[in-house]
Amino acid sequence: MIGKKLNDALNDQIKNELESSYLYLAMAGYFESLSLDGMANWMRAQAHEEMTHAMKFFNHVLERGGKVELKDLKLLKSGWESPLEAFRDAHKHEQFISGCIDALIALARKEQEFASEPLLSWFVNEQVEEEANAGRIAEQLAMVGADKPGLLMIDRELGARPFPAASPFNPQAVVAAE
Repeated sequence: MIGKKLNDALNDQIKNELESSYLYLAMAGYFESLSLDGMANWMRAQAHEEMTHAMKFFNHVLERGGKVELKDLKLLKSGWESPLEAFRDAHKHEQFISGCIDALIALARKEQEFASEPLLSWFVNEQVEEEANAGRIAEQLAMVGADKPGLLMIDRELGARPFPAASPFNPQAVVAAE
């Protein structure tokens, strides 16, 4: 059985992951408005991934005999001045999430909730990848600056990010389902 402190903290993390998904959907909409469909695709896939992360925590709480209590979500931001600003914000957000995961591990260890460590260790590794990806894209956008062909090249590359099968975040899957 999971302890109350860790249960509450995991519910907070479910909220954080859902807000991450919401943030990346807002970024996808921003990129769509600029006709940067590849970046929008990347953000849609990221939104899907964050929803999956929320469900990993959701399921873990239930498997450990805890209680899931969904919390109100807030839109963290809805507008950006440039693609670079959006990806810098994504990178900062992933750093925030990494800090949250670190705090969860510290709490789990303090509470001797060792059954949560495999899940939390998975997230530590995942966050290394998340920060690296968002940071790399931000660095590339900074390198190309106002160079439109460079921006379009990055956009094309990001458009190749695949979706899991039948993801509702994939616009082609949604159209096929209608």
